[in-house]
Amino acid sequence: MVRLRLDLAYDGTDFSGWAKQPGRRTVQGEIEEALGRILRLPEPPALTVAGRTDAGVHARGQVAHVDLDAGALGALDSRNRRGAPAWEPGSVEELDERLSATRRRLAGVLPPDVRVHRVTVASEGFDARFSALSRRYAYRISDAPGGVDPLRRREIVWYNRPLDVDRLNAAAAGLLGEHDFAAFCKRREGATTIRELQRLDWVREDGLIVATVVADAFCHSMVRALVGSLLPVGEGRLAVEWPEGVLSRAVRDSGVHVAPAHGLCLEEVRYPGAEELARRAAETRRVRTLSS
Repeated sequence: MVRLRLDLAYDGTDFSGWAKQPGRRTVQGEIEEALGRILRLPEPPALTVAGRTDAGVHARGQVAHVDLDAGALGALDSRNRRGAPAWEPGSVEELDERLSATRRRLAGVLPPDVRVHRVTVASEGFDARFSALSRRYAYRISDAPGGVDPLRRREIVWYNRPLDVDRLNAAAAGLLGEHDFAAFCKRREGATTIRELQRLDWVREDGLIVATVVADAFCHSMVRALVGSLLPVGEGRLAVEWPEGVLSRAVRDSGVHVAPAHGLCLEEVRYPGAEELARRAAETRRVRTLSS
């Protein structure tokens, strides 16, 4: 068996999120089907992803892995004909050639709203989900009176009231650190809502207001709920201290509105060095509790 790492990007507009769902178009479903097709597999292989994105959310730096029988890569050899001996992995150069072929073939069969930029053999101990140190998202907003550039309407949210970046940053500062983010998450049975929010700040750049959000991991709808709690503070409708008060109660607050999906993009997933991958994966699998 060989574990491949896939670095990919997608426009989430027309997808029902990452995770495969019966009767729905998803990123996972499209890539698994494409892999099964180019490798001539009887069943599509299963992908494991760094972060499951919701319907409408984009990704520029998503990472996934897939486990394959190394011989399956022989299907990429144009000389491989029915009845020919099964291909076996040989030199590093031969393997690299087949990985490059995998990327090229995927580009030929995938729809234009999803691209696999790199295909590499994963380091020992690598797990796209559990080995990750952090995920970095960007949320893009325009508060311009005239609205959003129509050519970027699928990735930028228009907010029809002026926003004060200083107020946004002051409120965001109270959310940093390791906390129970239950007030900003959709609960799942048996899953913890304890996360370490490492960065949440806002800047004006190129006519937009951009939030950068980094955590070791995120629970369902967490980034969009955090953004949604800060926007009314930015327009002056709620006090700067309000989001931190919601966080401390650890109960979903009806005043927290989840921000629209299309403003959110997964920009980067960070991993430790090769020697730390397995240890990080084992550490992440443990259910966390808050230290006293």
